[in-house]
Amino acid sequence: MEKNPSFVKNGRNLSSPRSPPSYTINDTFDRRSRSRETIDDDLSQVQISHDIDQFITILSTIDDKSNPPDIPDYVETFSRIVESRIDRYNPSEINRKFGKMMEEDEFFIEAVMRMSKLADAFSRFPSNATTSPAFDRISMVLQSAMAFLEEEFRSLLEDGKNSSESNSDNVFKNSSFNYKNQDQSDQGEKQSGDFPAYSSEAITKMNKIASAMISAGYETECCQVYSVSRRIAFNEQMKKLEFEKINMDDVLKLQWETLEGEISRWIRVVQTCSGSLFPGEKKLGESIFTDHPLISRSLFTNLARAVVIQLLDFAEAVSMAKRSAEKLFKFLDVYETLQNLIPAINDSCSHEREHELTSEIAASGDRIGESAVNIFCDLENSIKSDVAKSPVPGGAVHPLTRYVMNYLKYACEYKDTLEKIFEKHANLEISVPMSNNLSSTDIEKESESPHNFETVANKTPFTIQVVTVMDLLDTNLEAKSKLYRDPSLRYIFLMNNGRYILQKVKGSTEVRQVMGDTWCRRRSTVVRQFHKNYQRETWSRILLCLSHDGLQVKGKVNKSVLKERFKIFTTTFEEIHKTQSTWVVSDEQLQSELQVSITAIIIPAYRSFIGRFRQYLDNGKVDKYIKYQPEDIETLIEGLFYGNSKSMGRRRT
Repeated sequence: MEKNPSFVKNGRNLSSPRSPPSYTINDTFDRRSRSRETIDDDLSQVQISHDIDQFITILSTIDDKSNPPDIPDYVETFSRIVESRIDRYNPSEINRKFGKMMEEDEFFIEAVMRMSKLADAFSRFPSNATTSPAFDRISMVLQSAMAFLEEEFRSLLEDGKNSSESNSDNVFKNSSFNYKNQDQSDQGEKQSGDFPAYSSEAITKMNKIASAMISAGYETECCQVYSVSRRIAFNEQMKKLEFEKINMDDVLKLQWETLEGEISRWIRVVQTCSGSLFPGEKKLGESIFTDHPLISRSLFTNLARAVVIQLLDFAEAVSMAKRSAEKLFKFLDVYETLQNLIPAINDSCSHEREHELTSEIAASGDRIGESAVNIFCDLENSIKSDVAKSPVPGGAVHPLTRYVMNYLKYACEYKDTLEKIFEKHANLEISVPMSNNLSSTDIEKESESPHNFETVANKTPFTIQVVTVMDLLDTNLEAKSKLYRDPSLRYIFLMNNGRYILQKVKGSTEVRQVMGDTWCRRRSTVVRQFHKNYQRETWSRILLCLSHDGLQVKGKVNKSVLKERFKIFTTTFEEIHKTQSTWVVSDEQLQSELQVSITAIIIPAYRSFIGRFRQYLDNGKVDKYIKYQPEDIETLIEGLFYGNSKSMGRRRT
């Protein structure tokens, strides 16, 4: 065949080997002197690499692809050098030499890259024009090199998987279920360095191998090895976290106590995926496939999708579980966990696959959110259905009040989350409570209404629902207060429950944000009004006994009427003390306020009455009519509202 004139440069035919040096396997590897061999090897490698690069450049500049040039002999020599390098690497897992001879490894990778470029350059010529033993040898050696690199790539990935097993326990220990006050971002940051565990040297080697394989057209093989290895490693981490795929039907059959534990386990797993495993996988892929970001993203998305689908199956089953009030907080935990999972995927995936996967996560979260809204709204029915036929002994705080207020307290710890899901799922309208439509006969009762809707400024769907619950609770307590025949005890009951509600709201930053300071001031006014009504109902009778009216007839004190007054006072006070010592005011501050206010009303009036009329009693019979000194009355008042009957005690002398 006539030589292609384009291969003659500076009077030299590039199709024949350059002389000197001439390249043979013996020249390259069989030197007796190691130092001499190293020098000759280096010179030979540099020179032949340079010639191959030039030949590749020349091939790419030929316009007439139907007339390929002859293949120079140094191409055959180069193929043998690469082949001999593969043979020199010991395939034993224990004594493997690849990765231990940095300079030789560098040359080998670069040589494989050159062979890939050379094969690609030849592939641009017609197949019938490239049928030669030299070209076939290039293809054969390149395949052998790719098979070797594929096995090395797998081995490096496996080595990292084995070393990460020792760290997996740390991942497990560091990842705990996030109760509300735990910072998830800090947890994820602490865990992100634990997985996966590869040295920087291993990362560098895998990066070079991946680049070589992809450039040589072996992207599929490279990605398959990586994908299989990383999925196995990831599944092992999931097992360490004690995560097992549960059939949806089996989830629905679980008792709530068991399901609650499974939800906690699931939350821990998802949080670890979000905070550690997914970021670790993302970083690993980006480090290995530095020059191929789309491949890195695709590999991560495929892995993440396989994991996320299993996680979402469980969340779907939870959303279908039978609703009940106590499940709200676990549902909200699941919702928040899914919301925190989205950024871990969103930040790492290619656009189309990212949108698809995060959309599935968001849809699953929406179903959990809708269930949570329905559960919270069911609190209305719980309040309405709580119809008591007998009053709480002693006018104490009703269990319904404690339940509802504690429920609201914990619910409002999820305020931001509930605001979001109510905004999306709740269709509520602001309605005026019936208690606000007052007739002329309800003027006095108006001061006892908290007017919840009137005092809440920020009327979002969630706050409206909270206020609706408050109104229903107020209405329910008002109905329960009517079970008390004694008006005084009725007001003690309303005072106790009103004060408990107020203190719960003030004690929770989140609930107070929902209800507002105006509501708190209005509720305080309502509780004070209950207090005043109690005083009026109870102690006005005592004050009537101490009135001066009717004691004087024609300017003189009627002793018999005076004596009767003292008897009535003593009898009335003892009845009140006996009864109200069994009443309950568990709030110490409220109890103290009541005792102080009663003392302030009774003691001055009683002391004045005794001082004014004591002189009109027969000497020697004063103790018969004045059974209690003012100090005794004060001591007895201090014994009220403890919920048990106390003796009247001794009179002070």
